Parts: sequence; C-alpha cells; structure tokens
Amino acid sequence: MIEVEHIAGDQWRVTVGATTRTEHLVRVPEAELRRFQTRAGELLRASFEFLLEREPNTSILREFELPIISRYFPEYDREIGRYLAKNSTEQ
Repeated sequence: MIEVEHIAGDQWRVTVGATTRTEHLVRVPEAELRRFQTRAGELLRASFEFLLEREPNTSILREFELPIISRYFPEYDREIGRYLAKNSTEQ
C-alpha cells in the first residue's frame, strides 16, 4: 500500500504499508512534473512502485528530492513512463 499526501509547496509525505510501515518526505520539483508531464501524486506513486520492485521500503531514504532516484537507479528515467502508464490504465 502506498499513500501519498501533500504537505505544502513541493513537499509530500509517502507512507508505505508493508511488514514495517515507513514514511518518507519527498520534494518534487516543478521541473520533474514538466519533464514527465504528470501530477506530483501520480509521479510519486509510480516512483515508489519502481523503488519497491528494487528494494524493501525500509531501504528507501526517509527524506529526499525525487530526482535523486536516477542517481541510484540509472534506468529510472527510461522506465518511469511504464509505471505512469500502468497506473493510468488502472484508474
């Protein structure tokens, strides 16, 4: 379970419910929204699905700016579109 909550400005809280529940504070710069042509909540949900396929929620940074994902996972920019498309067909 992935819950996304807007805090203020570009700050968001993402809660991942798993064996161990975790909370993550994530900054989503406007440039990322323009680059992927989507809304912050959708991008965060897709990004966390991407991350959770690669590592447990307890390994995800507790606070970060969204663009850092591609530093740890270079395939993120190439693959995030697939996650966004998947989520849009499920709605």
